[in-house]
Amino acid sequence: MKTGLQLEEAQELLFDLAAPVGKCTVALLKSNGRVLSQDIKAPISIPSFNKSALDGYALIADDTRQAEPSGPVQLKVIEEIRAGLVAEEKVVPGTAIKLMTGAPIPDGANVVIKYEDVVRNGDYISVFQTLKAQDNIIKTGEDVVEGEVIASKSTVITPPLIALLAGIGVAQVPVYKKVKIAIMSSGDELVSPFEELPTGKIYNSSLYGLLSRCQELGAQPLDLGIVPDQIEAVSSRMAEALKKADIIVSTGGVSVGDYDIIKDAMVEAGAEMLFWKVAMKPGSPIAAARKGKKLLIGLSGNPAAAMITFDLIVIPLIKKLMGIRNPWPDQIKGILADNFKKSSPQRRFLRAQLEKKDGIDYLKLTGEQGNGVLKSMVGCNVLVDIPAGSGPLVYGQEVTGYIIGNVTDAYRN
Repeated sequence: MKTGLQLEEAQELLFDLAAPVGKCTVALLKSNGRVLSQDIKAPISIPSFNKSALDGYALIADDTRQAEPSGPVQLKVIEEIRAGLVAEEKVVPGTAIKLMTGAPIPDGANVVIKYEDVVRNGDYISVFQTLKAQDNIIKTGEDVVEGEVIASKSTVITPPLIALLAGIGVAQVPVYKKVKIAIMSSGDELVSPFEELPTGKIYNSSLYGLLSRCQELGAQPLDLGIVPDQIEAVSSRMAEALKKADIIVSTGGVSVGDYDIIKDAMVEAGAEMLFWKVAMKPGSPIAAARKGKKLLIGLSGNPAAAMITFDLIVIPLIKKLMGIRNPWPDQIKGILADNFKKSSPQRRFLRAQLEKKDGIDYLKLTGEQGNGVLKSMVGCNVLVDIPAGSGPLVYGQEVTGYIIGNVTDAYRN
C-alpha cells in the first residue's frame, strides 16, 4: 500500500483501474444527460428533400428574365400544396405552384418567390423582378448529410442533441450504463437529519452532500446510511455494496484514531489496499482499495474535506466510468480577491467563487476554510490550488484553481 501520494498520482492510480461500466440503449426521452457509447451516424439527410424556405410560389427562374416593376411577367398557378404534401403537377415554363414553408419543391421548379412579392389575379400571378435560381430553397442535406457522424462516442447528451436525434428518426439511443455509487458514513456520533439530535451527537451532512453530487452528475447513488465504528459492521456493509455498486465511498474512520477502522474494514471485505493519505489539505486522510473491478474509497469525516476530495478524486473517476471523454475539472487562472493569512506548508485547496469584473476573472473566498467548515462550500465553484511551501496570500495575487461548479452566473454581467 502506498502512502502520502500527490493528488495527481492518486488520481492516475485509480484511473488506470477504471473503465466504463457497460452499455445499454434507452428511449430517446430518457437519454438526457447520459453519455453516448458509440458514434451516431445520420440514417437520412436533413432535410431529406429540397424544400421551400418560405410561403410563396415555386417557379422557373428563367421565366423572370424580362420581369421588371413596369413590365411584370405573368405565370399561371397550376396547383397549391401544403407542407407535408407533394405536388402532383410539374412546373413547366409559364407556370407556378403555390406552396407553404417546408413544402417539397415541385419537379421543374428552381426558385421560390415570396407571397408578398407577387400580385395574384385569379389563376395568375404577376412577378415584378428577376429571380436567381435556388433562391429561397433549402437544399437536401443542408443541415445534416446522410452518413454524417452527428455525435461522437462519449458525448454527453443534451436537449439540442435529443432534438437532432429525433430529427433523424433515432428512437433508441446507445449509452453507457449508469454508474452506481454506494455511499455510507461511519461514526457512532452521527444521526440522520430526520431524527432528534441527542446530546453529544451530530447530524450527518456528508452523506447527503455526496449523494446529491452523484445525482447532479447523472450517476445512480445508493444510500448505505450510517454505520457504527465497528470493523465487522462496516466490512459487512461494504461487502453487500460490492454486489451492486461500481464504487463504494465512505466518510469518516480514515485517520489514525482508535476508531478509524475503514482500512481494516476494506481488507476484511476482501479488498486490496491501494493507498492511504494524499498530500493535500483538507482531505489528506483518504484511503483507496479495490476488489476485482470495484473500487472502495474512504474519505475524511470532516464534511468540507469529504466534499473537496470527492470533487477532485471521485467525481473525475465517476465521469470516466460514465464514459465521458474528458473527466478532469477545467483549470482556471484568476486574481485572488481576498487576503489569506495562513502559510501552506502542505498543498492546500481554498473554497472560492468566480467573479468577472471588467474582463478579469477574480476568485473570491467563500468564507472560513477549516476542514469542518461546510458553509463555505455553499457558493463555491472553484477550488484554488495553493502549492506546498506557499506563504500567506494577498489580494491581487494570481492563482490557479479547478472549476467544480457552475460558473455561468459570473459571466452574465
